[in-house]
Amino acid sequence: MQHDIAYDTAAGSQSITRAIGRVISPIAFLPADAAEFFTPVNTNKNWLSGEGKRLFDLAIALPLLIVLAPLLAAIALAVRLETKGPALFRQTRSGMCGRPFKIFKFRTMTVQEDGASVVQAREADPRVTRLGAFLRRYSLDELPQLLNVILGDMSLVGPRPHAMAHDDFYQSRISEYRHRFAAKPGMTGWAQVNGLRGPTPALEQMTSRVSHDVFYVRRASFSFDLKVLLSTPIEIIRPRNAV
Repeated sequence: MQHDIAYDTAAGSQSITRAIGRVISPIAFLPADAAEFFTPVNTNKNWLSGEGKRLFDLAIALPLLIVLAPLLAAIALAVRLETKGPALFRQTRSGMCGRPFKIFKFRTMTVQEDGASVVQAREADPRVTRLGAFLRRYSLDELPQLLNVILGDMSLVGPRPHAMAHDDFYQSRISEYRHRFAAKPGMTGWAQVNGLRGPTPALEQMTSRVSHDVFYVRRASFSFDLKVLLSTPIEIIRPRNAV
């Protein structure tokens, strides 16, 4: 009888695990080590969710935040002087295993969308301020995300987080989309250094970006992160598709 109960429990546990693995939507209540449910997982899982990547992030993000503090203060002041509203923009996004978090950015628009309807920025978008266009072109609006990295919501390298409304839209249309949640979202990523940034008016554009994200999730390592970080300044200098 005990053997039957143990067998039923094990079988039930396996069924639950398989069911979770088939879920498309991000699962906000999963523990930090639940990235394995979002198969295919990285062959070096210890880097994706381990202490090494966290220490690597802090070793770079903390000094960088200190060094860039005068620049961040100057940008914040310029944003406040150009248009009414806060210098920082916060929006809910999905993190590792689908956990929601508030992302920090310099405000570049005259609107602050966050919720069920978020419209992507597009070429010559009238919502983007003059200063905002410059900040977005050279990704300076993303610098406050160093705080997200220090807080542990993000990593320096990983899939770029999207607005939750966009997650809902794309995860039902791109089969690989959920695999992005096996890693912390990043300030930069493999897709971005390959020119896959900016608006995605066609589904094929987002599909290509997601394929690069999944490629990273499968192969993330110290050397891969270093390669992406060293490639990022080059991509910023020659901004492709940035709006």
